[in-house]
Amino acid sequence: MSVFSLFARLVEQLADLLQPLFHASAAAAAIILFTALVRLLVHPLSRAAARGQRARAALQPKIAELRKKHAKDPQRLQKAVMELHAEEKVSPFSGLLPGLFQLPAFFLLYHLFSSSTIGGEANRLLSHRLLSAPLGGKWADALGAGGPFGPAGLVYLGLFVLVAAVAAFNYRRTKRMMANNPVTVAAGDGEQAPGLGAVNKAMPFLSFFTLVTVAVVPLAAALYVVTSTTWSAVERAALYQ
Repeated sequence: MSVFSLFARLVEQLADLLQPLFHASAAAAAIILFTALVRLLVHPLSRAAARGQRARAALQPKIAELRKKHAKDPQRLQKAVMELHAEEKVSPFSGLLPGLFQLPAFFLLYHLFSSSTIGGEANRLLSHRLLSAPLGGKWADALGAGGPFGPAGLVYLGLFVLVAAVAAFNYRRTKRMMANNPVTVAAGDGEQAPGLGAVNKAMPFLSFFTLVTVAVVPLAAALYVVTSTTWSAVERAALYQ
């Protein structure tokens, strides 16, 4: 039995358990619960990323001193900065780990709700809905079935509103954090490593790209993204106080 068949059966069984509470939307509730379980498993990495962020912020005065000391030797400056990170056991990219470890779960849901068959049998998961919206459908399907304010379109409208609210919250918090604790990796003459400046500028806007994801993936995968993004906003607000 494949991983997809096993997970499909797990979702079905979990939906059966939740059916008395959520009725026709039990499978959607199962996906939200599954997302919460994934986030709980990833939480230790999120805590480690928060510690790493605080450690990187604490290194900024030392990095400023290195810039002054090696201002005329860019290669020596870069080496000194990397040695400082290694000595303090701080990675400038440790914050990426929680997101990377969630990708398999997202792609698993995407595959399950994009395939007409699983293990050579008809995919019964596609019969499940969130209110009036099929979990295997996309926003374009909802628009074609009744427009943006049709029964299925209103489900997506609710998700878009929630994602926009979370994205706005993340935008304000990220801008504030980056202003207070700028993260840099020196390349020489006080400059950032190539590409890092562009990443820093784009970072506050990343949450808004979730709107695009929700619009183009199956609703089941969109639920995972929305739940995970909301969880991240609450988690990061608590960890990065």
